[in-house]
Amino acid sequence: MNSHLLNNRPHLIPSIITAIMLLLALAPWPYGYYQLLRFVVCGASVYTAFVAYNWQKMWAIWLFGFIALLFNPLIPIHLSREIWQPIDIVCAILFMVIAIILNEPVSSYGKK
Repeated sequence: MNSHLLNNRPHLIPSIITAIMLLLALAPWPYGYYQLLRFVVCGASVYTAFVAYNWQKMWAIWLFGFIALLFNPLIPIHLSREIWQPIDIVCAILFMVIAIILNEPVSSYGKK
């Protein structure tokens, strides 16, 4: 993978991994998978919000901060499988979209 791409999108790989894990959560897995999923989604959300903060993308900070709270493993929110499935799909889509659209802003001089 091009290192320039990863320099401009450090959240790319965590976002893709998280999106895949969220889509895999639609299948029946042991409870341990969903516990792991909480840690992965929460961590990737916090990291994405941090990257967005550094690039001053307020909408992404709020959105991924909310996702981090929703999936936080310390004080879990218990919902039924029927409620979690659409949430997982929406969050997977959001992680895929953020992987594509969030990139490092170019300075006014054209260089970092």
